[in-house]
Amino acid sequence: MTKSSLIPIERIERSILLLRGQKVMLSSDLAELYGVEPRVLIQAVKRNIKRFPDDFMFQLSNQEVTNLKSQIVISSLGF
Repeated sequence: MTKSSLIPIERIERSILLLRGQKVMLSSDLAELYGVEPRVLIQAVKRNIKRFPDDFMFQLSNQEVTNLKSQIVISSLGF
């Protein structure tokens, strides 16, 4: 995908998850949409943190990571 090409809305919608009652995107999905590595995206946000709302970024708990991995495996299998 070139930088000038549009990203299909379906691709973006598939990346949006509901966590803690909020619609969120994982840094890995957001970085992929921007064509950068997740660590580069996270570093850029941290360097410019004052430009973002307080709740822009948060760390998942171990249980949330486990639940998310479980959901991804199930949806990948088509269940």
